[in-house]
Amino acid sequence: MTTLKPSQPPPTWKHSATDIVSLTKAGIEKNREVHDSVAALSPADCNFTSVYVALASTEAELKNLEPLLFYKNVSTEKDIRDAATEADNLVKNFSVEAEMRLDVFNAKKAASDNIAKEGAPLNAEEKRLVEKMLLDGKRAGLDLPEAQRDELTRLKKELSQVCVKFNQNFNEEDGKILFTLEELKGVPADVISGFPKQTEDTKELYEVTHKTTDIFPIFKYAENPETRRRMRESFDGRLSINVDLFDQALSLRRQIAAILGYDSWADYITEVKMVKSAHAVDEFLDDLEKKMRQVGIKNLETLLALKKEEHGKKGMPFDGEFYAWDYSYYDRKFVETELKLDDSLVKEYFPVTVVVPAILRIYRDLLGVRFQEISYETWHPDVQQFAVWEKDAKDESGFVGYFYLDLYPRPAKYSHAAVWCLIPGYDLPNGKHNYPVAAMVANLAKPTPDRPALMRHGDVVTFFHEMGHIFHELLSKTRFSRFHGTSVALDFGEAPSQMLENWCWEPRVLQLMSSHYKTQEPLPVDLITKINKSRYVNVGLFYLRQLFFAKFDIKVHTDKEATDYTLLWNELRQSITLLKSSGDLMPGQATFAHLTGGYEAGYYGYIYSLVFAMDMYATVFKRDPLDPESGRLYREKILLPGSSRDENEFLKDFLGRAPNSNAFIEEIFGTSASRPL
Repeated sequence: MTTLKPSQPPPTWKHSATDIVSLTKAGIEKNREVHDSVAALSPADCNFTSVYVALASTEAELKNLEPLLFYKNVSTEKDIRDAATEADNLVKNFSVEAEMRLDVFNAKKAASDNIAKEGAPLNAEEKRLVEKMLLDGKRAGLDLPEAQRDELTRLKKELSQVCVKFNQNFNEEDGKILFTLEELKGVPADVISGFPKQTEDTKELYEVTHKTTDIFPIFKYAENPETRRRMRESFDGRLSINVDLFDQALSLRRQIAAILGYDSWADYITEVKMVKSAHAVDEFLDDLEKKMRQVGIKNLETLLALKKEEHGKKGMPFDGEFYAWDYSYYDRKFVETELKLDDSLVKEYFPVTVVVPAILRIYRDLLGVRFQEISYETWHPDVQQFAVWEKDAKDESGFVGYFYLDLYPRPAKYSHAAVWCLIPGYDLPNGKHNYPVAAMVANLAKPTPDRPALMRHGDVVTFFHEMGHIFHELLSKTRFSRFHGTSVALDFGEAPSQMLENWCWEPRVLQLMSSHYKTQEPLPVDLITKINKSRYVNVGLFYLRQLFFAKFDIKVHTDKEATDYTLLWNELRQSITLLKSSGDLMPGQATFAHLTGGYEAGYYGYIYSLVFAMDMYATVFKRDPLDPESGRLYREKILLPGSSRDENEFLKDFLGRAPNSNAFIEEIFGTSASRPL
C-alpha cells in the first residue's frame, strides 16, 4: 500500500503552561479584531460574505484552540492542567462577551435585511447559518435594554467560571478508600493485584480509587455488603467540594432564564433541541417511567429473593431491603446463576490488543475508510494516533482526518470515556478544507502481572459507542465549523453511537472482536447466546436509574426556587430507582458532571435518542449489520451533514419515512416482557 502524505499535519503537543495561556489570548484577540471589523461596517456594506462568512471563519478559529484546553483532561503535569483550565476560562468569558455584542448583532440583522432585499441566492447551509446566527443573538438577549444585557453578561461569565471549577474538581479528584484482603473477598484476583498495597499497624491494606476500573469490580463482586456500602458512599460523596458550586450554577441559570423571558432554564435549553420544550421532556419521562416501573418492580422482587437466599446460606442478617450497593452485585449474580454467564470468563476473550484493532477493522470495512498509525509526539506515551483515509485514496484528496486513542487510566486524567472534537472540519477561505481531529479518552483496565489488559463486554460496548462519535466527527463534511460532526441537537447526538452499540450483540461481530488471551479462540456460541440473553435482564431497574438522572436534571432546571439538592437527590433516587440508601445523605449531585459540562436539561436525551437509534438499526442495518452499502447510506445521510440540515429531515431521508418508536418498544418492552425474569 502506497504511503500517502496527509493534507495537513497533526496538531503539535509541545506546549508549556505559558504557551497555552499566551496562544489562547492571541487567538481570542484575533477573534475580537474580526468582531470589531464586522461591527464597524456600515449597514449598506453588511452582506453574507462581509458579516456571516467572516464571523463563521473566526468562530472556526476559536474552535481550533480546543487542543490547548484539552490538556486539562489528559496532562500529567499540574501546571499544564492549571494553564489549560485558565485558558478554558478565558475562552468561555470571551464567548460570553462575543455573544453579547449588540453592534455585531446589528450587523447581522443589517446583512439579513440586505440579503432579503437583494434576493441573494443562498444554498441550504448558508441559509441555516443566517438563521442560527440571528437566533444566537435573540437567545443572548440582544433585543433587551442595555442594563439587562450587562447583567446577562456578568451572570454568564460567573456561570462559566463556576462550571469550569466544578469540572476541574471532578478531574482532580484523587480520593482513595482502603480495604483488607478479607473485605475484598469475591473480587477477582487479577483486579486485586492491580491495587497498590500499604501497611497500617502491621495490617496489609489495598488502596482503591474512585476510577471506574476500580469501583466496578467492587460493586459487582465484593461479597461483603459492608464493603460495597462503604465503596458506594465513598464514591457518591467524593466531590462534596462541588455542592456549593452546583447550587451556584442553578441559581445563575434561573436568573439568566428569567432575564431572557423563559419560564425556566430547561425551556431555554430545549428550545433548540428536537424535543422543543421542558413540558415535552416531562411527558416523555413520565410515560416511560410508568412503563418501566412495573418491569422494575418484577426485577427487584427477583433480585431481592436472590439476596435473601444468599444471606441465609452465609448466615448474614437480612432486613428485607434492597440497597443501591446491592444492585450491581445481584444483577451479576442473577446473570451468572440463571444464565450461567460469568463476566470474568467473558472478559478473557476480550484482550485490548485484539478488540481495538478488530473494532477499527469493522469500522473500516463498514464505512469505506482505512487507517494508518503514525508516530508523532502526543500528550502522553500511552496515546495512539491514526491518520484516516478514504478506502481507495490515491492522493492527498482522499485524506479524512486524524484521531487519537488515550485508553488507560492515570492520575488526574478524565475519569470516564468520552470523545473530544479537537479540530472541526470546515472549508477555508482559500477554497481548501480544514480536516477534523478527534480524540477518545477512556479508562480501560491496564495489564496485570498475570494477564494482559482485558475488557469486560460492557467496555467493548462503550468503546464501540465512542468510536461512533469519532467517525461522526471524521466523516462529517460541512462548509461551516458550527455544523460539523456531532454539533447536532443534543437529544439526537447520542443516536448514531447508540445505534452502533447493537453490533456488540451480533454473534458474527462478537466472534470477529474476540480472541481468548491464552487459546486465541473466539467467543464460543454458548457464551454468545448467554451474552445476548443477558442484554435486557433487569432492564427495568437499569432504565429506572437512567430515568432518575434525567428527572433530577429536568426538575432542578425547571424549579423556580432553590432547595436542598442533596436531599432531593437522595429522595428522587430512592423513589424512582426503587433502591434504598442507608439513610446517610450523600451529595451525589456534586458528581453529576453532565450538568456543568454542557448537558444540563439534556440528560433525557440519552433515552430520547435511543428511540431514533433503535429505529435506524432495525430499519437499515439489522438484516446485515456489516453491509458496506448500508454503511455508505449511513455515512452519506447521517454522518456527512452534521447539523447543516434539520435532524428530522436527514433522519427521515435515511429511514425513508418519519421516525417512530416501534423498534424501541419492541426491543425494550417486548423483549423484557417475553423473557423470564
